[in-house]
Amino acid sequence: MPAISYFHKKVSHTHFIRMPMHNSFASPTITRNLTLNNHRYLLSGLDLISLVEEFGAPLYVYDAATIKQQYERLTRAFSGLEHQIKYACKALTNITILRFLRSIGSGLDTVSINELRIGMRAGFDARDIVFTPNNVSFEEIQQAIELGAQLNLDNLPMLERLGQVYGSSVPVCIRINPHIMAGGNEKISTGHVNSKFGISITQLDEVVQVVQRYRLDVAGLHMHTGSEIVDTDIFLQGARILLDAGRQFPSLRFFDFGGGFKVPYSSGDTETNIEELGTRLTELCHEEMRHRGQPFYACFEPGKYLVSEAGLLLVKANVIKRTPATTFVGVDSGLNHLLRPMFYKAHHDITNLSNPYGVLQRYAVAGYICETDTFAWDRPLHEVRQGDILAFHNAGAYGIMMASNYNSRPRPAEVFLFDGKAYLIRRRETLDDILSTHIIPDICMETCTV
Repeated sequence: MPAISYFHKKVSHTHFIRMPMHNSFASPTITRNLTLNNHRYLLSGLDLISLVEEFGAPLYVYDAATIKQQYERLTRAFSGLEHQIKYACKALTNITILRFLRSIGSGLDTVSINELRIGMRAGFDARDIVFTPNNVSFEEIQQAIELGAQLNLDNLPMLERLGQVYGSSVPVCIRINPHIMAGGNEKISTGHVNSKFGISITQLDEVVQVVQRYRLDVAGLHMHTGSEIVDTDIFLQGARILLDAGRQFPSLRFFDFGGGFKVPYSSGDTETNIEELGTRLTELCHEEMRHRGQPFYACFEPGKYLVSEAGLLLVKANVIKRTPATTFVGVDSGLNHLLRPMFYKAHHDITNLSNPYGVLQRYAVAGYICETDTFAWDRPLHEVRQGDILAFHNAGAYGIMMASNYNSRPRPAEVFLFDGKAYLIRRRETLDDILSTHIIPDICMETCTV
């Protein structure tokens, strides 16, 4: 796969340093490649406060070195098995991020026709993109087929429609629901019995009937049981179900085991033991190859695992508001920029970049939206003063992608750190951007003017 010209240089790695939690020391941080030097926090050698001074706040910052480290860790873990990494781009779809991941060897997992089109504009060959829609029209599926992506269907009606229209001419992957409850939150558990995703494993006989009726070319089987899976045994339980189901389809070339690998969100937090999973899943797959008498390759679809730890959201403290019960830090951001704490009750570590050696105090960090958009309650932070810059960690996945213009506020800019330089990869929105799709009918031009 050809690399992008400006990504040819080697990305330098900086060792992550943990610092003790004490009033006279900077608080620990889980973000790798983040160091403290002369009272200034540096990410891969670049001063974060200087980035805010250059690009403004709020600001999303992504570190190329961290993404590359995570990608290489995955490929090492599964090195005993022929495999493909398909980055789940719904986590972060910025075209520069996609180009970088392509340059280091990744394929792409997409869930909408526009994600597929963006991936192709980023330089991915359609054959390296899997298209896994949910509850879309058949017309959207046809568009993906015309573009040449690997189709992955998760319901019987569309599988049958595919057979009726295309017969055996379009290779298809089939998404199976293994009826396993896994994941860090019910909203990100996708493989349980009541999930809208996948075809129930109890309907496998019906799948076989449709495949035989239309002589479908079943290229692969797929599962994705959820996000933030820690228990290796649960992941392997799903893998066994998928491998057993695959015995119904002799034409299979691959098994797609999805993603959902957990990353730590705070110091001491659990994460997926990807090395153990790699060893055990490799053994399981080789055993199944011996049973089948033919090889196959594996696919994995990490999203959060690759980009979450690479991202920071930098915000400014607008006001310190003391009440009888709580001291609030009011920041220039909110659920319109980082929804995860409100939607998933997700924890994000927060660091005061401006006052790393201040006395530790407890704060509630809240946004500027007319909702209860509190990022954190009773959080120990080094003393926060008006104008200080705070960093939300693990903001690389499902941060900007779930952002909105609620309260008519613009979405922030995005910056990519690569090879010692900072690149603006999305400009900050303006009021004109927010109004750009509004249309005022002629009748309102005449009657609605004050």
